[in-house]
Amino acid sequence: MIADAVREELARRRMSRQGLADLAKISISTLEKALAGSRPFTLATTVRLEEALGRRLRGIAPDTTARSPAAAGFAPPELGSYSRPGMSWIEGAYLTLRPSFGDPEAIYAYRTDISWSDENARMIFRESERLDAAFTQFGEVSAPHQSGHIYLVTNRHGQHRLVVLSRPTIEGAMYGVLLTLQSGRGSQLAPVATPIAMAPLKRGETAPAGRITRRDAGFERCRRELDRVKGDGFAVLL
Repeated sequence: MIADAVREELARRRMSRQGLADLAKISISTLEKALAGSRPFTLATTVRLEEALGRRLRGIAPDTTARSPAAAGFAPPELGSYSRPGMSWIEGAYLTLRPSFGDPEAIYAYRTDISWSDENARMIFRESERLDAAFTQFGEVSAPHQSGHIYLVTNRHGQHRLVVLSRPTIEGAMYGVLLTLQSGRGSQLAPVATPIAMAPLKRGETAPAGRITRRDAGFERCRRELDRVKGDGFAVLL
């Protein structure tokens, strides 16, 4: 298949998909969708890829039927058309930190697990060990090639909650911004944006959970992690 041949050439030449798209003078979106099987390789696209790679592709059985991304083993286009092998580095458990909404001097901590769903062909996330268990979030992971960021998206009956994260650092941590609703008096809800940090947990590691104050042993470590969001330029808070 043409897609397999193109992926083989990318791996052999250690070339990025963006690099190939630029060389072939096609959009990265066109290349990603063709490789994911959500659209066929047109004659024009195939010819341009042949010229860029210096290899004939039209002798290979063409992809005449567009398969769904799930059938091809890729996340859907609206989540970035990524594959599990291409996102395996994000799988795991994370200590998640954000400022406490109830105490400005404290940090709120809980656990977030990211894993691949074979049923839905996408990365999913689920929170746990939250002090306010009723507000535990779970949803989908979006990783579009264009922005280079990772998005944890909750959509419950049209109500959205979004975490925008950097790509993992060499230590595997991710930093960014949480956009959600803060509970007020009665049934009042107010939009809030706040820094968030996700530090990888080792297997069997026990992480602090709940509201962490200066009196707690893990406070300084958590404060350093959270301060990196703004201090190291992972997000701009205006």
